[in-house]
Amino acid sequence: MFQKAQKEAPTIVNGVTVEDVHAIVGQLQADAANAQYKFRATNKWKDGGVNISSIKGFYAMGKEDTSRDEAFLVGVDQPETIAGKNGGPNPVEYLLHSLVSCLTMTMIFHAAVQGIEVESVDSHIEGDMDTRGFFGLSDDVRKGYSNIRVTLRVKSDASAERLKEMALFSPVYDVVSRSVPTDFIIEKI
Repeated sequence: MFQKAQKEAPTIVNGVTVEDVHAIVGQLQADAANAQYKFRATNKWKDGGVNISSIKGFYAMGKEDTSRDEAFLVGVDQPETIAGKNGGPNPVEYLLHSLVSCLTMTMIFHAAVQGIEVESVDSHIEGDMDTRGFFGLSDDVRKGYSNIRVTLRVKSDASAERLKEMALFSPVYDVVSRSVPTDFIIEKI
């Protein structure tokens, strides 16, 4: 009599399917070209401080990824104290969101692959900005944040040092803390 082959249940740690991460890492190790990703967004100004970004396609694993049926739409505005209508977060608030969510997600994924369970993560992020730079009132004042403070409150058996080490693999942390070269072009239409 034949027995059905039993498929092992996937290993899920912190909501992450560990075998999926290992499979992706294996593809990256097999061919470094698979590691070259390109993320993109398009943006359209609407009125005042309001503009909408559309995020859909990206390049991954050696080809264009078309897995998203619809674009994600992300809108911004400015608070009234910066002459906006307060219809949504402003771009520098999205930067804070991107940073803290990437630190959190990166820590969770690295912990999962290492079998480290994380029970909860709560975070707080705050950035200091002197808006005289943005408004062009002082050449001595930086236009963006002068300092950003991030606190992750993590419930886990792992040490704080180990959790921080894992979180610091964050791509957004790398971009923010090391400043990435940025090409900027204006095309007249």
